[in-house]
Amino acid sequence: MSWFWTPDGVWWIALLVQLLAIPGTFLPLLPGLIWLPVGSLVWMGAVGWAQAWPEFILATVLFGLGLIADLLALGLASARLKASRWSAAGAGVGLLVGVLGLLPALPFGGPLLGALFGPWLGATLVETWFTTKPPRNLGWLEALRQGSVVGLAVVAGLLISKIAQFLMALFGLAGFVILSFH
Repeated sequence: MSWFWTPDGVWWIALLVQLLAIPGTFLPLLPGLIWLPVGSLVWMGAVGWAQAWPEFILATVLFGLGLIADLLALGLASARLKASRWSAAGAGVGLLVGVLGLLPALPFGGPLLGALFGPWLGATLVETWFTTKPPRNLGWLEALRQGSVVGLAVVAGLLISKIAQFLMALFGLAGFVILSFH
C-alpha cells in the first residue's frame, strides 16, 4: 500500500483519471475533457507546481478548446442555416431525453441511438415551431423541412465536435505521458 502514494503510484492514478476523458467524450452524460485537468491536478499534488505545470496547462487548454468546439459546432450549424436561437436548446433537451431512454419509439437503440436521434428530434421540433411564427411565417410542411435540415446540421455539428474532443483527449493523454517523463 505504501507504493500507492509514491510519485509513481500517483502518476498511475493521474493517468487513470485522465483516461476517463475518452469515454466521456462520446457518452453525453459523462464529463469528458474535464478529466484531463483533474488528472493533472492529482499529479501536481504529488510532485508540486514547479514540476507539473506543463501538464496542467496543456490539460486546461485542451479542456477549454473542447468547450469551444461544442459551442462552435452548435453555433455554426445553426447560423449557417439561419436557424432560430432556440434550435440548440431543443437539441440539448432532445439529447437528454434520448439518452435517458425517454423516447418510447426507440426500444431497440438505447442511449447511443437516443444520443443521435434525440438532438435531431429536439432541434427539428423547436425549429419547426419557431419557423411557423413571424417573421419567417412558413407553412407547416416547409417549416418541418427546414426544421429537419437544421436538426441534421446540429447532429452533424455534435458528431464533429465529439470526434474533435476524442482527438483532444488522446493528445492530452499523450502529452501527459511525454511531459511527465522528463
